[in-house]
Amino acid sequence: MPDAALERVLKRDTVILAVALLTLTALAWAYLFRLSAEMSDAAAMASMPGMNMPGMVMGPALKPWALPDFAFTFAMWAVMMIGMMTPSASPMILIYARVAQQARDQGKPFAAAGWFAGGYLLAWTGFAGLASLAQGALTQAALITPMLAAASPRFGGLVLVAAGLYQFTPIKDSCLAQCQTPLSFLQRHGGFKRDPLGSLRMGLTHGVYCIGCCWALMLLLFVGGVMNVLWIAGLSVLVLLEKVVPRGRIVTRGAGLVLIAAGAIYLLHTGT
Repeated sequence: MPDAALERVLKRDTVILAVALLTLTALAWAYLFRLSAEMSDAAAMASMPGMNMPGMVMGPALKPWALPDFAFTFAMWAVMMIGMMTPSASPMILIYARVAQQARDQGKPFAAAGWFAGGYLLAWTGFAGLASLAQGALTQAALITPMLAAASPRFGGLVLVAAGLYQFTPIKDSCLAQCQTPLSFLQRHGGFKRDPLGSLRMGLTHGVYCIGCCWALMLLLFVGGVMNVLWIAGLSVLVLLEKVVPRGRIVTRGAGLVLIAAGAIYLLHTGT
């Protein structure tokens, strides 16, 4: 295939994939906006007897979680993780797709980029399950409000300080390095995969590194509110900046200092 024609094909396929990723992200955020509005309405009626919503504490009497509660919460977290993490993973997915397309046109096809993206989102879906269990435990302990935010300054302060300290740990640096350099990550893990299962595993591995980088930031959702859309957006932007800013550790360290300071203020407030 002539170089000019190949370049047109590459640009076309990259645009298609970028639109698909953008659409997926938009749908996830549309769901979050709608659910946030519904949960706000439900929280406003929290004092009314018999009004309850799966996964939420809507009255003074707590009841054990049932399967519908977990299913509702898991779906909420899974969609939230797709909406938050797809933008920061898009550069890696687009690089993978572009190189795979070039290899295909040279008669050495790789597995489709969808397998890699699927593995990445599978990792975050697993995290959504763990987050759902954490939400259930916090709900039963009455540590979060009906809008799934910290119910006390002490709890919120401890989470903020813990998340801030994690920003300075070696494991944070190591995982972030894997996310900041897509091509280096691929080279360190055996290069591009020709079989779908291998591509899926590589995407899963990348997702696990991303979880290692961002899990503490995700716990901040329990401080500002799991359904606080502005809070979700702010954390999404922070995650993206950590990965794409050339000196991302400046962002990481700066955010860590801010979180520790905010947590200290929260904790001092508990003594007043």
